[in-house]
Amino acid sequence: MSKLFLSLHVLAAIIAIGPVTVAASMFPKAVTTSGNPELLHRICRVYALIGISVPVFGFATAGVMGVTGHPWVIVSIALTTAAAFVLALKILPGQEKAIKTKDIKHLAMYTGVFNLLWAAVTVLMILRPGSTTGA
Repeated sequence: MSKLFLSLHVLAAIIAIGPVTVAASMFPKAVTTSGNPELLHRICRVYALIGISVPVFGFATAGVMGVTGHPWVIVSIALTTAAAFVLALKILPGQEKAIKTKDIKHLAMYTGVFNLLWAAVTVLMILRPGSTTGA
């Protein structure tokens, strides 16, 4: 069962988080050029909702593997929560404002923070302490 949940967790992360990071990164430039910021904002919103499946499958995987209380899992949960808050409270509302006002102040910074948080979670998932992969 752990292989199934882990596979679903990794697939959800790739399919959901990847598009959000790319679309959010492209958004500020799309606002200042003749890009399509509305489409990028919609991509961010839709994939943010799909992204909820990432921690759901992550909790299922950790539970089956019996590692829910391990420090690297707790840190990953905290970083994932922080990324969700940055997306929900800074990036998405900032994009809505930017579409109306063309004001992209701090939006690229918040997007960079969001991307760095996910990069840190990814590294923790790969280098997790006590890994049996030998990495």
